[in-house]
Amino acid sequence: MRVLSIKKIAEEAGVSTATVSRVLNNPNYKCSSEALRDKIWQIARELNYMPNEAARNLKMGMSGNREKTYYIDILMTRTESAQADPFFSELLRIIESEIHRQRCILVSVWHQPLFSNDKKCKIENIDKILADMMQPEQTRSDGLIVIGKCNDEVLKRLIARYKSLVSVNRNSTNYKVDEVICDGRRIAAMAVEYLISLGHRKIGYVGDCHNESRYKGYQETLFRYNIDMDINNVIETEHTEAEGFEVMEKLIQRADAPTAIYCANDMIAIGMLKCLNKYKNRYYVPSIIASDDIEEAQYTKPMLTTVRLPKEEMGKFAIYLLLDRLSGGHKGVVRTELEGKLIVRESCASVENSTRVEYYI
Repeated sequence: MRVLSIKKIAEEAGVSTATVSRVLNNPNYKCSSEALRDKIWQIARELNYMPNEAARNLKMGMSGNREKTYYIDILMTRTESAQADPFFSELLRIIESEIHRQRCILVSVWHQPLFSNDKKCKIENIDKILADMMQPEQTRSDGLIVIGKCNDEVLKRLIARYKSLVSVNRNSTNYKVDEVICDGRRIAAMAVEYLISLGHRKIGYVGDCHNESRYKGYQETLFRYNIDMDINNVIETEHTEAEGFEVMEKLIQRADAPTAIYCANDMIAIGMLKCLNKYKNRYYVPSIIASDDIEEAQYTKPMLTTVRLPKEEMGKFAIYLLLDRLSGGHKGVVRTELEGKLIVRESCASVENSTRVEYYI
């Protein structure tokens, strides 16, 4: 059954069976394009593809050590598409492959950035959005993995719908559901403390501010080191490269701009570096640090200093928690917290040496 399924996926995608197998089994496989990878997974979901052993067990009414084969959905709340933010794209690939490895069936992948915005959720009809998103054929799914911050009211409705729900996030759900987190407060503290160690005191923040753990961590760290927070150096923005570029265009015109900036994610920071390259403003060369450690962060010049999130572990633990609850392994809410790691590269310098940093991508 597996061979026929892979063959069918390959035919519809216009690729070889070997390419299909690599995409489904290896999240680190370098596909020729993200669009092709998404197409292969979309076809696999439409065909309800599963590994041959799981398919054989389902036909026999068993599933290895489990009593059944589980159907799983994924909800991404930070991006419009898988390509919008490489961090979420990389995390999604890990989770997709792990679902496949655990002999489960991935039914749907939804993108609803509205659900991460508390302000918008208050004025939008979230019940209608959920109803439109979840068509009748999705009702059989057993579990849901939510990737990214999720509004509390949306979360309540999802809890009522699924037997098991796991959040993969930087922002805790405060024990509303099982969760795997790399705490945004700790991520921010690691980044800001590094800037402080370089002598910076005028440290800015760029990113989401409303109910955002990274922003809270930024505030708390400055307070802990007796550094006054200048509200003029806090810029709330979407987490995109374009927004980072636009923010830097405004900062380079200021006489009182911060000497260092903590960006909530790598995409914002990359946008800022590209802006500095375009204008080559040697009178303002801030140290820039971010968090995520997407692949592109290694190829900027200067290479981006950032806090690496353990994507592989986050994805795998999410599936383990989901399946353990579905199989009756645990009933209480479980929180698994993983630690980020500071990756020091070239985009930060001491206050005294900051003018020596070159910006170009």
